[in-house]
Amino acid sequence: MEQLKAKTAPLAGLVEYQNNAIVSREIIRKNTGTITIFAFDEGQGLSEHTAPFDAFIQILDGEAEVTISGKPTKVSFGESIIMPANEPHSVKAVKPFKMLLVMIR
Repeated sequence: MEQLKAKTAPLAGLVEYQNNAIVSREIIRKNTGTITIFAFDEGQGLSEHTAPFDAFIQILDGEAEVTISGKPTKVSFGESIIMPANEPHSVKAVKPFKMLLVMIR
């Protein structure tokens, strides 16, 4: 993995869309949490699951539907949402979208 320490990087440019796929790139992995960039093609998603930690999503491009405890919310470029620990959640690409996912342990 190319190190981004002490230099700038356009986050949305760190992953590219691929047809019918989800692409990810881990930026930081520490005992205290992770930061990952994702690119989802339209219609792609992550099925409902839970995580033992809070997660923060920042939309870098496009539009997604994030469902938390059965309540869907559309999230678009420039918007963010927090998925609380231990709450069932899923993510689906309404349009192709890129997101920054920050998980804090």
